Order: sequence, then structure tokens, then C-alpha cells
Amino acid sequence: MSQGIHHIEVDGIPTLFAYATGPMRAGLVFRVGVADETLAGAGITHLVEHLALHRQSLADYHFNGATKAAFTHFHVEGAEHEIVAYLDGVCTSLLDLPMERLETEKEILRTEEARREPGQLPLWRYGAQGYGLVSYPEWGVRGLRPDDVREWAGTWFTRDNAVLWIAGERLPAGLSLKLPAGRRHPMPAVTSALPTAPAYFSDGKGGVLLDAVVTDTTAARLYAGVLERELSRSLRQEGGYSYTAAGDYTSRRDGFATVTAFADALPAKQDAVLGGFVDVLAGLQVGRIAQADLEAVRGRSDATLTAPDAAVRRLPGAAEELLAHRPPRGLDELRAELWAMTPQHVHAVALEAAGTALLQAPSGHRADWAGYTAAPTTSSYAVTGTRFEAVRKDGPAMVVGGEGVSLTAGGEAATVRYRECAALLSWPDGGRRLIGTDGLSVEVEPGEYGIDAHTMATIDAAVHPSAVVQLPPRQQQQRRQGGAASAGQAGGSGAAQQVRQKASARRTGGQTAMLVIFGLLAGLWSLLALSYTVFGASDPETSTGEWAGLTVFLWAVGALLAWPAVRVVRSTRRG
Repeated sequence: MSQGIHHIEVDGIPTLFAYATGPMRAGLVFRVGVADETLAGAGITHLVEHLALHRQSLADYHFNGATKAAFTHFHVEGAEHEIVAYLDGVCTSLLDLPMERLETEKEILRTEEARREPGQLPLWRYGAQGYGLVSYPEWGVRGLRPDDVREWAGTWFTRDNAVLWIAGERLPAGLSLKLPAGRRHPMPAVTSALPTAPAYFSDGKGGVLLDAVVTDTTAARLYAGVLERELSRSLRQEGGYSYTAAGDYTSRRDGFATVTAFADALPAKQDAVLGGFVDVLAGLQVGRIAQADLEAVRGRSDATLTAPDAAVRRLPGAAEELLAHRPPRGLDELRAELWAMTPQHVHAVALEAAGTALLQAPSGHRADWAGYTAAPTTSSYAVTGTRFEAVRKDGPAMVVGGEGVSLTAGGEAATVRYRECAALLSWPDGGRRLIGTDGLSVEVEPGEYGIDAHTMATIDAAVHPSAVVQLPPRQQQQRRQGGAASAGQAGGSGAAQQVRQKASARRTGGQTAMLVIFGLLAGLWSLLALSYTVFGASDPETSTGEWAGLTVFLWAVGALLAWPAVRVVRSTRRG
């Protein structure tokens, strides 16, 4: 066990203890999180956390809970007797959750969700499953029943799937943790929605964001720090393009970690920020790593390791490591490795990061020029089945088959197969959204395609009941948005919108050509009619009757030629 942290056991639960003065601190950590859920059941772990803390709501001491991708934390700070009361209360609640609070806590979670802005990188990297679920709304909360919640708590919140940590002058007297027996669960499976890497996608946000998955090592932590320094120097200090240029490092506790980097940008500076961001990454990849930067980052890391409260600050992470079957390493070992790192070690991490990088570029910007492949926004195939043409002229077509549904237009398709459907969102007005495990989604709006009730029923029946999410009535604006409602949001990675945009672009292109052709013809004919109107009356060989009749004829033909152009303009405005 690492220096300053002692390994003991309390009521069958592995416990980490570190000596510290001042208020006592403690935490109970379980190996369960969002990545263990399904998309259709997303939010159940968070709901259990809220229910377990309800009975603590009027306590005077400081406490909280947190549901992460793979772990759930309950932590507290206070006097010794308050620590005992809190931990006992959490365990008691987990054994007998206050189900009378179920609907109230659901509403609280929905309120909390309305303020949350989940990042899109996990969705694009992992898809609509596992670690990618942190990008999605907690759609499962609304339909959860008491038995569902009790079963989840009884499966995951057990003493064999928990680690306790305590920081204080001694173990608190009278500590008792009554949890049911269970088993230690393995880390969540790691999925992928990226066929190739490095990859990029465009988003409506103004900045540039990147993450890369690397081996969890000391060199990787140093790389994250060096990357942050280089971005800040290049984009803020020297270029003046960004206000914030930052980096972060998060261990996944399974032998790998995520390096994240971000730089904000005003609209006029987006090109410069994207280019400068890519240049910084490229410089590290070719080995341009200043010794001074490495020393600065290393110095900060060593100061963190040797700080008086270092052992206490490491306790939550050490508990996660223990739950992941990775015993925490000793302080001397960590420091020795830290000071052995060279620029060459950091360079090796830069190359590893380059092979897994996922870049989020500002909307309308590409990164293929820098060697990044566009992340897929459409499927490589379409299902065969009954074809339903869009009610709107030249819109994308919907294909409903025995294996799934596809939205097709211009040779592109967005497809979700029933057996790979992570969730089917169902609205009372008949609208459906199928979301595949790859993160792509297809909107099925019966009114837009004239899909009959029998076909809609076959779609509902083809998806496993556990993947169906019943949602409340939509607002009129949501119905009008159709497939675009999920584009760039957590409802999918924009496949439906991509196909719709291609159909719209094709329609707009044809309309523009018609407008030009008929507009020119109408203009030329109008000039002819105008010339005859002005000069035809003075022709001595033409009678007044003949002049009037021919004039009416010429202007009538001009109006007929102009009418198609008017129709195109009106259609474009409606579209």
C-alpha cells in the first residue's frame, strides 16, 4: 500500500486510512456508474444515489454524492460522530431505499439534467453504450419502477463491490457498515464508434476540443501538462487567439487514461485557433518538447505528491484503483518514476495520442487537411424493405425492413438495425427515434412519410421492450424539427440530419437552376413584349387591333414564363 495510506477492513469492506488533523473526511465508493447502464435505462445509478442521500438532507455537516462513468462516490466531512451517522445512514438507505420519494427524486433529476451540458466526445468515440452514455440524457429515469431500482441497488451497491476511505486522527468509534453481500464487478467494456483514428467532427461550439486515449502512465500525465503549457503559450500568450487553453488527464482505471485539451475562440479567430491547435500537437509529435516545460510540469507533480495532505487527496482515487483491481502504488515508487522521465518518454506518449485522437472542430470547419478522418455521420449500408417517399417534394426516403430502418437520400443512408438499437424513443403522437449502439439515429415521423399504422406497429414490435423509452408529448416545435432535432446533440451524431441536408441541398440546387432558366426566359421575353408595346403602335402596316392583340399575347406568354420562377421562390421560402 502506498506511503501514508493504510489498508484495513471494516465489516468486510476494504478500507483505506490516512492520518490527518482537522475535520474528519470519509468516502464510500462503489464500482458502478453510467457506463454500466443501458441507454434506455440511463440514470438509474444516479437515482439510487439521490434516494440513498435523501435521509441526510437536513444534516448540518458537509456531504454529497457523485455518479461518474464507472464509480459512484458518497463522501462526507465533519466530526467523528457525524461521519459515523452519515455512513450508517447511507448503508441503511441502500438496504431500504425510500421509495415514497421515487417520483419526487425523478423530478429533481430532470431539473438537474436541464442545467447539464454533457460533452459530445464520448458519444462520438464510444457510441450509445458504455462510456458513451455520459453524453446522453437520463432517458431511463422516467419509466423506472420501484422493483427496478431495488434490483439495481441490490446488484451493485454491495459490500463486495465497495471500498471505504477515511482521513482523520483515528478510525471513528462505533463505525458500522451494513451492506448485503455481492460480488466485485469488472470494469465496463470499452466500445468504439470510430472506424479509424485520428478522427474529427464539426460541432456548433466555437472552440476546439480534443481527447486521446493513452496508456495510464507517469509519462502520459506529464504529456498532458506539457500539452497544456504549449497550447497556452501558442494560442493565448503569443497568438492572442484564445482566452482559455487548457488540458486535463483522467485515468479510466483500466490501464488507460484520457488526455483532454481545449481552446476557446471567437468566430473570427476559429481558423487561427484550429490551425494553431493542430500545430501544437504536430510539434509534440515530432519531438519538439522543451526540457524547461518538462521540468515545470514535473515540479508541479512532485509538489502535489509531497504536499502535507497528499495522502488524503489520493484516497478517492486509490479507492477507485482498488475497486479496479489495481493496488495503489507507493509514494517513493511514484516519485522515482516521475524524476526518471525524459522528453523522449513524453514524445512516445505524443505519438500514442496521435493515433487515438478525436478532434471537435467548430461548426463548418474541417480537419482532413491535418490528417484527421471525418468521423462517420452516415451508415455504410441501407436496409431493404418497404420504401416510403417523403411527403415534402425531393425529401429523403424512409425504408422500413425486417432488420431495421434507413433514411436515404443521394446515395447516403442513416441506418439503425433493430438488434443494435440502444433505445427507441416513443412519443404519444406516433413519432419514433431509433438510436443505434454506434450513436447514429433515425427519426421515424409517420406524417412526414405517410407510414401506415401497421408498419409503425411492426417497428415497435421489432425492438426489444427493454430498449423502448416512453416519453411525454412533444411541443409543436419539436415535431417540426423532425430528424434535425437530434443533430449534434445527445440524441445521435447527426446521421439523419446529414441525409436530410443532402436531400435539401439537391432540392435547393434544382430549384436554383429552374429559377435561373425561367427567370432569364421571362426577362428576355418581357423585353421583347416591352419593345413591341412601345414601337409596334407606330408601325403604319399594323392596325390598332392587331397591335393590341399581339401585345396582350406577348405579355401573357411572359407571365407564363415568370410563374415557374415565382413558384420556386415561394417553395424555397417555405423550405
